[in-house]
Amino acid sequence: MPAAPSLVHVDAVDVIAPNFKRRLSGVTSTIIQLVPRQRALGLAIATLGPGLPDDLPRIRFRDLRRLWRRRAEGRPRVWHARRNVEMLPAIILRDVARMPLKIVFTSASQRQHTRWSRFLIARMDAVVATSRKTAAYLQRPATIVMHGIDTARFRPADEKSAAKKRLGLEPDKLHVGCFGRVRRQKGTDLFVDAMIALLPANPDWIGIIAGRTTAEHHGFEQGLRERIKAAGLSDRIRFVGEHTDIDAWYRGLDLFVAPQRWEGFGLTPLEAMATGVPVIAADVGAFSELILEAETGTVVPPDDLAAMIEATAPYMNDHLMRLERGRSGLEHVARSFPLEREAAALNAIYAELMGNP
Repeated sequence: MPAAPSLVHVDAVDVIAPNFKRRLSGVTSTIIQLVPRQRALGLAIATLGPGLPDDLPRIRFRDLRRLWRRRAEGRPRVWHARRNVEMLPAIILRDVARMPLKIVFTSASQRQHTRWSRFLIARMDAVVATSRKTAAYLQRPATIVMHGIDTARFRPADEKSAAKKRLGLEPDKLHVGCFGRVRRQKGTDLFVDAMIALLPANPDWIGIIAGRTTAEHHGFEQGLRERIKAAGLSDRIRFVGEHTDIDAWYRGLDLFVAPQRWEGFGLTPLEAMATGVPVIAADVGAFSELILEAETGTVVPPDDLAAMIEATAPYMNDHLMRLERGRSGLEHVARSFPLEREAAALNAIYAELMGNP
């Protein structure tokens, strides 16, 4: 039987983390990962809305009326929005209904905000940016809190060949992966074209594409399959679909490529580095702020196939470089991007807004 929803009494909640989107997204995944870590650090936080696991602490929409009750200690609660649709109701609750709320907004966008978004953001009590690039697009001060990674889940394989066997991969072959939804925005075609150029001269390597193809992108995927077939590489560039155990697929890799044309933040380089796998990534999202150039990987201009091919080739040919940069990436993530650091930084912002010492 499914677990019963973990309902909590709103009087015992200091921070509300709304999720007003049913479909799984990067924002939803962030909430799922962060809330348990924030609670483990002593924060009384609960979620609100659909599309979340039942084991996360939550309150109901009808519980919001209790926010009118001023708490004995006089502290406001915090509402942490991550989308426009979550900022607006919080503004109404605070400014129209006069509920004692402080509102935090996290922005991962790296583009000019619409007039409507700017209107909402201007009314936040605090704003968080997930990278320096993101902060540059905000027309107000923001605290930079970069996303972290679950280093217990994303960790190196104890034995690489055994990890490959469990996935049905050839243990004596080398594997280069590209993970994410199959679509042009994610640069799947750039990865395919790079592999078509590189694999003939590197017979020990196999390309792996993991990720979901939604209905509107089936034609895009089919076109890629036809290009692969025409190059005679159907057995060496493989579409393996979407997997919930994506951490296991990282452990089967020897090299990772993040070819996106656009990205808000982008966790895949962190996930790869946390698994001890070096990364070649396009300079989009926060990738250039995550990767240490020539230490944990290589950053190339976005939408530049020639640069991607040129950057990837040395990794395929140099085993020692892959190992050294993989080790450096593992140390870099453990030092700078543990999920607990992100949780603690957010908790500190909430505490300041609530007037805690």
